[in-house]
Amino acid sequence: MFTTQQINELKNNKYVIKCTYKSITYAKEFKLLAIKLYFKSEYSPNMIFEEAGFNLDTVGRERPKQCLMRWRRIYKNKGKDKLTEEARGRSGGRKKKLEFKTKDEEIDYLKAKIAYIDAENDFLAKLRGLKRE
Repeated sequence: MFTTQQINELKNNKYVIKCTYKSITYAKEFKLLAIKLYFKSEYSPNMIFEEAGFNLDTVGRERPKQCLMRWRRIYKNKGKDKLTEEARGRSGGRKKKLEFKTKDEEIDYLKAKIAYIDAENDFLAKLRGLKRE
């Protein structure tokens, strides 16, 4: 948890987009710069953050390592574009309502869903029967 004074200190850093009591949103340029410095030199994660003007007593000594680990994984698996887009709040949430072009399409979907649920129920009933034996 960051104090109001720490939040103000972090917001003054050019590589911070947003800061709350719980989290820091880093600029895209900083993420790319940090990855580049990490791969091309002998910089440790803490050194990279210090060079960028972050006070390790404020952000925490473990945060740079955790951030670089996460950013490297995203960069390696999904590429530069995914690293630079904000992903918070996108993974969960409500499911989108299905939209069908025709009534027949909706009916076919619902029939398939019912058939799937019936098969699932039959399977679970057989499992319960085996358990009793």
